[in-house]
Amino acid sequence: MALVKYNNNSISAITSTGLTSGAMTLIKEQTASASATIDFVDGTSDVVLDNTYPIYLFKFINVHASANADFTVNFRDGGSSYDATKTTTIFHAQHNEAGDYTDLSYQASDDVAQGTGATGIARNLGTGNDESCSGEMWLFNPSSTTYVKHFMARAFAYQYISAQYQADYFAAGYCNVTAAIDGVQFAMASGNIDAGTFKLYGIKDS
Repeated sequence: MALVKYNNNSISAITSTGLTSGAMTLIKEQTASASATIDFVDGTSDVVLDNTYPIYLFKFINVHASANADFTVNFRDGGSSYDATKTTTIFHAQHNEAGDYTDLSYQASDDVAQGTGATGIARNLGTGNDESCSGEMWLFNPSSTTYVKHFMARAFAYQYISAQYQADYFAAGYCNVTAAIDGVQFAMASGNIDAGTFKLYGIKDS
């Protein structure tokens, strides 16, 4: 059985044959501050999104919205536009602070069927000082020009509609393009990302 050694920016596996260094490597960290978008583009600002790693992991921490809005992601497949064709699915679990409402449901209004627009990964973020969203998104083999590019996200949000809710979102999909995915963009459906930390990691599969 392998042991796992953690530090702030990487995870390394300690096996019976010794230390496998750099199994998970921090590539880039960005901090939002009234930001329209947070972009990770291959080849810019030390960002790598190519065949260097077969798996890329994005972590978003304490993302705060400037307006009540959904938190979204979109993908670039060359060119300058984030408009990769994708098909997605999303469901969530909810529980409010009063304890009198729970819900587990598929979010048909939030999925995408061969669309190019951004896909939601957390809904109805509020603007209160203590309201935020955190989570992660995995992107698999974005440099492939043979297969679709799979991704999956899980987000935890303090959601405000008419009462305070904890919401747990599960989103997944694939970019249905033959071109490589060379950019990932996080944004709010309206307004800015008021604050938040975004980290990109590369993960080796061996």
